[in-house]
Amino acid sequence: MKPPGRIILVVAILALLGMMGGGVYYASLDNPQLEQATIELSEVELRDVNTIENRATMIVTFSVTNPSDLTFTIPLIAYQLYGDGVSLGSASYSTEDVAMPGRAAFYPGTEIPLDSKFSFVLTDVNETVYEKIVTGQSVQYSATGMITVESAWSIVEMNFDSSS
Repeated sequence: MKPPGRIILVVAILALLGMMGGGVYYASLDNPQLEQATIELSEVELRDVNTIENRATMIVTFSVTNPSDLTFTIPLIAYQLYGDGVSLGSASYSTEDVAMPGRAAFYPGTEIPLDSKFSFVLTDVNETVYEKIVTGQSVQYSATGMITVESAWSIVEMNFDSSS
């Protein structure tokens, strides 16, 4: 006959494993709702032109919408920006270093604009679009990338492709 202490320990371990499995299952229920998040490139605004370094600095604004019933945050948007189909470079919007309670909360049905600073340098490849941007001419912008959507229990990474 086994001592009662061992039986209690085995039952406690099994209960703990069951609770952990239940937590994983519960967290997986959030994923389809997190995947409902939408992102659109809404605006690209020229902020500064450094004529000495031939560098333009812009503010890129993404509009993120939560159509689900779950509240989430956006810790990261990593993207490649294009102007008239020409790659201008890559950048990111990141709040990964901010604790989850300090990030913008996307409550059900909300749409929030998220701004990112974007700088790029004049090259032979982007010369035409660079000149159009710094002289205020019309440019068709688009972005491709990955957005991370996070709830208290789950994280989902989704690719996106958006035009302004």
